[in-house]
Amino acid sequence: MADTKREIERKYESDESGLPDLTGVAGVAAVIDKGMAQLDATYYDTEDERLAAASITLRRRTGGSDAGWHLKLPVSAGVRDEIRAPLSDTLPDELAGLVRARVRGHDVVPLVRLVSDRDVRHLVDGDGGLLAEVSVDAVRAERLGTGAAVQWTEIEVELADDGDPAFLDKVEKRLRKAGVRPSAATSKLGRALEETAPKRKRKAKAAPEPGTAGDHVLAYLRVQRDAIVELDSAVRRDAEDSVHSMRVATRRARSTFKSFRNVLDRAVTDPIGDELKWLAGELGVDRDREVLNERLGAALDEVPPALVSGPVAERVARWAGDRPGGAGGRLIGVLDSDRYLALLDALDTVIAEPPLRKAAGKKPGKALPKAVKKDFGKVSALVEEALELPPGEDRDVAVHEARKKTKRTRYAAEAAVPALGRPAKDLAKTMKSLQNLLGEHQDSVMARGTLRELSAVAHAAGESAFTYGLLYGREEQRAAAVEAELPGFWDGIEGAAKAL
Repeated sequence: MADTKREIERKYESDESGLPDLTGVAGVAAVIDKGMAQLDATYYDTEDERLAAASITLRRRTGGSDAGWHLKLPVSAGVRDEIRAPLSDTLPDELAGLVRARVRGHDVVPLVRLVSDRDVRHLVDGDGGLLAEVSVDAVRAERLGTGAAVQWTEIEVELADDGDPAFLDKVEKRLRKAGVRPSAATSKLGRALEETAPKRKRKAKAAPEPGTAGDHVLAYLRVQRDAIVELDSAVRRDAEDSVHSMRVATRRARSTFKSFRNVLDRAVTDPIGDELKWLAGELGVDRDREVLNERLGAALDEVPPALVSGPVAERVARWAGDRPGGAGGRLIGVLDSDRYLALLDALDTVIAEPPLRKAAGKKPGKALPKAVKKDFGKVSALVEEALELPPGEDRDVAVHEARKKTKRTRYAAEAAVPALGRPAKDLAKTMKSLQNLLGEHQDSVMARGTLRELSAVAHAAGESAFTYGLLYGREEQRAAAVEAELPGFWDGIEGAAKAL
């Protein structure tokens, strides 16, 4: 079973002088010599180095106290999550799953072998507690299959578990004072790959700065594709908010296809949009129930105990936990499916070989506002329709449809921000506020539906349905408050799209 460790470290260039004296670092009571260790690691990647391109490292290491398989996923500058699995001859299935969205159908093969002679020191405080581990690594790297090799020495400072990252600043200040400078390479593997690469091999060029309307749409779409792929491993690890974030990226990508049909040929993008809708639906199965459970729980907490009749909290909890087969296993099955991987391939293809229409070559100041205003017009029509309808199911449906079009308009405006600036940014912000207001209404509709179901189950079991009715009435009031606020709210934003 793999376990995860948050790794916060910094790397520095080193010469023959070795490690400077660190006893003067604030908070350090002693520098303890922990001796030498030889670490032998083989790094795995696809032949075209897909993991390295994403700053991901996958290795099999022997020697030292942490022998085994290590997968390092970037979190932020100098921070990575290291997922460890026991030493074995083959790549553990759990780690293979965490990189599947990156490698797809490509084989993961050994690319580089790194042997490091590590001289380790522990920086400890007055109580003997570990503050950081500092090592001087003499590294020998070989690109397997070519014989190309390189060697260097570096200093690595790794913060102790649950340590204060500010402590690394103190260590760095002392190292800089001694003439030691941060390494230009972010990882040993990155340096090894760069310095042993065949001369004919060149680094991939960065995407050009957007110029045309098509460039801006593709740039936004590329961000969403990257987010989906990056969040894949987080969803598999059940990281906080990962499912919601992946669902939002999926919806943004689909909205981009719908909003900018004047830029991208819908004959190509509509089938991909259908698959994005499928993925968003799979991601939303448990997310929607989770949000609704939080709403019902909070509403029940506001009910005086004397008005709670029967095991209401227990029934809500049982409803919320009713996930046949387990949510985690179900989602991983989705992410492991051929259908999902084919969707990722399709997104890659449409970005690399976009089906551009005539408007794609136009200046963004003309083509993009046209698409955004068209979406805004649909929102306007739906809001006006909802306001004209009497309270009830038809109005609920109209409000919900307005909310969906509001999100699309918001995402279209976001895509246009780099080209159109403040007007697009203001519209996106306004649409987000409207989305939240209409979302409160839809959440009330969904809550009332669930309360009706729970009430029927409770009644059939011979329990009082009084509290469910009370909660239902309060949800009706919350929806009515949104409907009362909507006319004035809408009057204040009708001019937002005219500024584009």
